Amino acid sequence: MNFERFAELHGLIIDHLVVDKWTRCSTVDHPHKKNGSYIFEGNKGAVQNWATHEKPVQWRCSEEYKPDPQWQQKKLKAEADRKARHEKSAKKAGWMMHQTKKATHPYLAKKGFPNEKGYIFDQLLLIPMRKDGELVGCQMIDPLGNKRFLSGQVTKGASAVFDAKGKDVVCEGYATALSVRKAMKHLGIRYKIHVAFSANNMLEIAKDLDCIVIADNDPVGVKTAKQIGKPYWVSDTEGEDFNDMERRVGVEQISLTLAPLLNKSDPLP
Repeated sequence: MNFERFAELHGLIIDHLVVDKWTRCSTVDHPHKKNGSYIFEGNKGAVQNWATHEKPVQWRCSEEYKPDPQWQQKKLKAEADRKARHEKSAKKAGWMMHQTKKATHPYLAKKGFPNEKGYIFDQLLLIPMRKDGELVGCQMIDPLGNKRFLSGQVTKGASAVFDAKGKDVVCEGYATALSVRKAMKHLGIRYKIHVAFSANNMLEIAKDLDCIVIADNDPVGVKTAKQIGKPYWVSDTEGEDFNDMERRVGVEQISLTLAPLLNKSDPLP
């Protein structure tokens, strides 16, 4: 069995094969994310699907490796195709955002913010996602709370930001960010909250920030917070995120759990 077939059987989608270095790629279960990785070294390699593998799965072959003579052209084409998809998605996101109106939404009400107004397009709550200041896509949330991204859009390194010119805080979801903002206002502390939209992307967003991390209390959330290596908050109840706990115990009590992680030298006016 060749390496490409081995990777396919483990759920990885490899559009061109890179040799001799760990490379991120899409997976069958998460085709619009880089939720898989592999390394290929000719006669040996390994794959890892982050949704199903706790550690890399090894591959070996006794046959001599013969590189594809067209691999460079295939790589360039794949990169050009990816760039075209990104540009198309960014353009579509811009068009959709221009069609929105500010209004309340059932998802926000369910999460404890019945009066919060968001960008609404065709019953969808749109959360604009930006990278380096440029709109690259959006998260779409329907009234039942189902979430998805635009096909082909950039997600790695993209975020939504609530900026009150204060402490950097990185979290995964939009509702969590609203609850963190509520707690920060209750404490009277400035904030700059970065919504990363996924646990994997929290690693990307947080790596260059002097920040605290708001983690979901699940195996992936806690593992990611520890990987980031910066002060992090996590609920005392398994399965809860910050928004869940804030709705359960109230803003005053949850603020007390957050306060020890924060620098109080930068209060809100």
